[in-house]
Amino acid sequence: MGNVVKLTDMIKDNPTLRVYQGQGYLDEKTISVSDVYRPGLELTGYFDFYPEKRVQLMGRTEISYAAALDGDMRQRVFSRICQPDTPCILISRGLPVPEELTEAAAEAHTPILISNDATTYLMSMVTQYLAVKLAVRTSIHGVLVEVFGMGVLLTGDSGVGKSETALALVQHGHRLIADDRVDVYQKDHDTVMGEAPRILKHLMEIRGIGIIDVLSLFGSGAIKDETEISLVIYLSNWDPKANYDRLGFQENTRVICGIAIPQVTIPVKVGRNMENIVEVAVMNFRAKTMGFDATQTFDNNLTSLIAENTAEEKREKAEKDKKSGK
Repeated sequence: MGNVVKLTDMIKDNPTLRVYQGQGYLDEKTISVSDVYRPGLELTGYFDFYPEKRVQLMGRTEISYAAALDGDMRQRVFSRICQPDTPCILISRGLPVPEELTEAAAEAHTPILISNDATTYLMSMVTQYLAVKLAVRTSIHGVLVEVFGMGVLLTGDSGVGKSETALALVQHGHRLIADDRVDVYQKDHDTVMGEAPRILKHLMEIRGIGIIDVLSLFGSGAIKDETEISLVIYLSNWDPKANYDRLGFQENTRVICGIAIPQVTIPVKVGRNMENIVEVAVMNFRAKTMGFDATQTFDNNLTSLIAENTAEEKREKAEKDKKSGK
């Protein structure tokens, strides 16, 4: 069985939603589909493809159309809209609930929720909430920090210094999201989000000290619940035989939740100030995304220099040949 969201949790997490009817059977309702449905054709009696497992949202259009129907027709369509698998009926704009809908919902044990929010806003808000809650999650060994407002996932072998680097970054004014284990999920086609497991929230493990509470030691400005992962930095133990990228031409990625995230590898060596290097790596990555690429500038300068030297050599050769009478 896939992920589900309890209807009680959705109501608790979204204070604009109020229970109009069905308080006694809220606990038995779960939501397994993130899409929200507005029953339009169903009000005309067409139910061939009715998605009864979705949250059913009714706004001004649906309520006003239903009001124009005769009583028997309203009773028939609302009885078919309210199914045992229907999580809830959601009414927007604080609109009056038709009596026939109240009766049909009570018979099918379908809760009715009401909100003063506009229909389009409510549809977007509920859809986004459910998409996040129903997203498939996985865990990654690493440390997630927000550096200059950008989510950076620090990875590497155990003992390489990920937590210590993150702690130094927090002392520099950056923020911790998760230490040791990062729960990740796909928010949309291009975005991967990361957060801390509940048991590890705001906590870090520093060898020789133990578990520390970042929130208590550094304040609320030093932590954040979640962030988009924009860059992966792989910390590797220094290997004198390894061929590290010195110019920045290599462009590597790491696939997380089916999305390729840019990755850079930084060797760890005694005496290297890792937090400063990570900060520079983030600033350089941001500059590249804005179109300022130091590697490309170097390449352009080198190409220009080679062209100038080649032209100079040709001029010198031409003068030499002229003097020699060739």
